[in-house]
Amino acid sequence: MSPANNKLDPEQLAGLMPTGLADEFFDALYGDAAEGAYDIELALKGQEGARLELELRLKQRPGKCLACNLTYGLPQVFSRHPVLDLKGLVARVCQLAGTDPERAQWELGHTRPVSDELHAIPLYIELGD
Repeated sequence: MSPANNKLDPEQLAGLMPTGLADEFFDALYGDAAEGAYDIELALKGQEGARLELELRLKQRPGKCLACNLTYGLPQVFSRHPVLDLKGLVARVCQLAGTDPERAQWELGHTRPVSDELHAIPLYIELGD
């Protein structure tokens, strides 16, 4: 298997987590996309063997308070939310990496504050053979 990070460039990852997806998420969650405090981006943090570490980066929106939101409970919400469809996202990452999505295992880590304006949720994907 060739290294997945050669195939997972920022443009491809941005396509997997499009800009408007956060608005759809907040519309479903609160009934109004304007209530959302952050945008969500997907980034590759690293790879060790067949294990990818990506991040769901929560970037504070202008005039909003990221630190005031309940970002620590989000891994459980994100893992089940149909708008975000993380299972489908993982399948698309596996396809880009050239591996079988059915053999992949994935999990979300705990929310990590990077700064007042940025929090990150690790997404670990074990690509399988």
